[in-house]
Order: sequence, then C-alpha cells, then structure tokens
Amino acid sequence: MRRLTGTIVIDRPVEDVFAFLADGENDIKFSPRLTSIERTSPGDAGAGVGTTYASTAKEIGLKTKHEFRITEYEPPRRIRWTELTRAPVYIGDGGYDLAPAGDGATRLTFFNDLEARGVGKLIVGSIHRRYARNTGDFAQRIKRAVEAG
Repeated sequence: MRRLTGTIVIDRPVEDVFAFLADGENDIKFSPRLTSIERTSPGDAGAGVGTTYASTAKEIGLKTKHEFRITEYEPPRRIRWTELTRAPVYIGDGGYDLAPAGDGATRLTFFNDLEARGVGKLIVGSIHRRYARNTGDFAQRIKRAVEAG
C-alpha cells in the first residue's frame, strides 16, 4: 500500500464542504482525469454508507472504468470509500477528514491508499510518485471547486 495525502483550508463552513464532497458526482469538478461519474445506487446525493459511484477516467492515455462504494459516512467530519474495481493499480481505501478551521473555514485532509496486484506491482511506484507530485495541485482544485459552489 502506498498512501497519497494532502491537507488544505477551504473558505467554507465544514457542513458546506462535507455536503459538496459527500456528493461523489462533484468529483468531476476537481479531478481532471475524470471524463464522467454517476451515482449507481438509489437514494439522495450523499446518501451515506453503501452509496456507489461509477466513473470513467483517462489515465496515461487509456480510458479506464472505476466503481467506488462509500464505507464510512459521519456528517460533517468523515467520509471513507473503497474501490470495487480491482484494476492492476486501484484505491484500496480513500477518505476525507474535515474539521473547523476558524472564521467559517474548514481544514480538509484527504488520502488515497494505492494497492496493486499482478502487473500493477511493477508500476505502482511510478504511479504513486506521479500522483504524489500533484497532491498540492489536487488540493487547490478541491478548494476552488468547493468555494465556487
């Protein structure tokens, strides 16, 4: 397992940031590799544990499909997910931790644990290094998306 992580302060109340991130369809607003994402389980946006999403991404020039399930949902502080698709490199666990940061702001810490199987074990290190170099940019994209509403 190789962890990617980052922290950023967002100029919105923790309840607003949680609501934005709890709706996984908003991921396309800050993840440029995504070409589509949709909730595949019934219920309201941010419905909680068991909610599933399917996405299509473009990674290293290849179109890939992913499916995720929310595994923990504790408004307005914590969201966890796992990837159901077991590609050669996949997200075993991921999550958001939110905390008030004063004056209506929120401190967001996020992580993704990259897992590998088969041929993925040969490339997971290079994928981790590539994404790790961009966690600051990724955090800024989340901040801009949440603050834009």
